Amino acid sequence: MKFTSYIKYAAAPALITASRAQHRAYLATLFEERKLLLAGPFTDDSGAMFMFEAEHEQQVRDWIEADPFFVAGIFVDIDTRPWKSVFANVDALRASA
Repeated sequence: MKFTSYIKYAAAPALITASRAQHRAYLATLFEERKLLLAGPFTDDSGAMFMFEAEHEQQVRDWIEADPFFVAGIFVDIDTRPWKSVFANVDALRASA
């Protein structure tokens, strides 16, 4: 089942910058394991959106709570919900950076 998570970040730009490499390395591992389908920050660095493939929501919560951003206190509000794909333009979703 697919889940989306909208996550609000703490207003802590220096902490975000200091933790970003570890955060992205962690997400890369989830991506390689096909648990994470897509991820990216909002352009104002106020938060991010993630899409996961999981059997149940608790798995998603566990993955989020193991994220270096969560551990560092950067994730301040997390909204995770089951999601159903109706339309998908895979080419348009290719990573831009």
